Amino acid sequence: MKIPYPVLLKRHEDYPKWLPVVTSVGAVLLAFIISGIVLAATGANPFTVYSYFFKASFGSWGAFSDVIVKATPLLLIGLGCSLAFKMRLWNIGAEGQFFIGAFLASAVVMVPLVNLETTPRWAVIALMMLLGMAGGALWGFIPGYLKAKLSINEVIITLMLNYVAILWNNYWIFGTWSEAGFQMTKTFPRSAWLPRLADFADKIPAFSGMTAHAGILFGIIAAIIVYQIIYKSKWGYKITLIGDNPRAARYAGIDIARNTILVFMVSGALAGLAGMTEVSGVVHRLQERISTSYGFSGVIVAWLAKLNPFAVILVSILFGALLVASREIQPSGISFLIQGITLFLVISSDVLLKYEIKWVRPSQETAQ
Repeated sequence: MKIPYPVLLKRHEDYPKWLPVVTSVGAVLLAFIISGIVLAATGANPFTVYSYFFKASFGSWGAFSDVIVKATPLLLIGLGCSLAFKMRLWNIGAEGQFFIGAFLASAVVMVPLVNLETTPRWAVIALMMLLGMAGGALWGFIPGYLKAKLSINEVIITLMLNYVAILWNNYWIFGTWSEAGFQMTKTFPRSAWLPRLADFADKIPAFSGMTAHAGILFGIIAAIIVYQIIYKSKWGYKITLIGDNPRAARYAGIDIARNTILVFMVSGALAGLAGMTEVSGVVHRLQERISTSYGFSGVIVAWLAKLNPFAVILVSILFGALLVASREIQPSGISFLIQGITLFLVISSDVLLKYEIKWVRPSQETAQ
């Protein structure tokens, strides 16, 4: 008796529209299953751990507010990565772009660039946003230019620039901008703080203690804009065409070098805005540890969302929950374990978008 077995056959037609959603959801579920097996092997009860995980992240409005805080930079960075990846540009430098954005946003206060006592709050925050995005765009321009003009691998350049950005920040916060020799600046005045829900607790008591800030609104607006760019604009069509078929794009007269630089700058600007929201909305100062690897987690968010801007919102909340739960769950590394397994499975699941599984018998394979 000849037993059928599975083989992978290259797809000759487009995959069903529901398949990317199924593969992403399946990757997350499988990641939790594998992580549960690892927990069980160490003597922990995975059901107890996961139950505590959901309570720590979604058990109250206050907990969910903390999740939104963590999701905000992931959302902005994930959107930037999605735009770059759509053009097959591998921006692994969002961490550095995040730090440079945070640095230039902080310069508004630390230089200072305006009179913080007389300038309206909205104007201070607007200037911080603009400089934060400019810093990220500048840090994105470097690998974009080198890729476009000299064909230098963007993965290597963006990875190295991450360390340059972090050390640049350290130079200032350990030196000129240091508060009493500590690795942080002085606390920003209130005029440089993003509004938080807790600020409206006197009018809405339920907001008391809630840390979510206006940065999440920036992320949602950015998601709408990125969606319009990718799916509704002529530029988005060019980006997609360059990513899918550079030769056809070049034949159509599209300036690939120019678009490479622009996409890298927009991607970096979103990461820089994420850095601004962190220093203005969360820590209220520039310090050494303002990122829990947001730049690298944003890459996972973009891939898991299959580069869909609206899906990035949901995935950011999931990963924000992982970060919040990691503060409560021991060992704390379990959240990073789930992230790592998820990234591996998401990348692996892309095989199902290019190939389909067929069950064949040995005789059928010979006939083919």
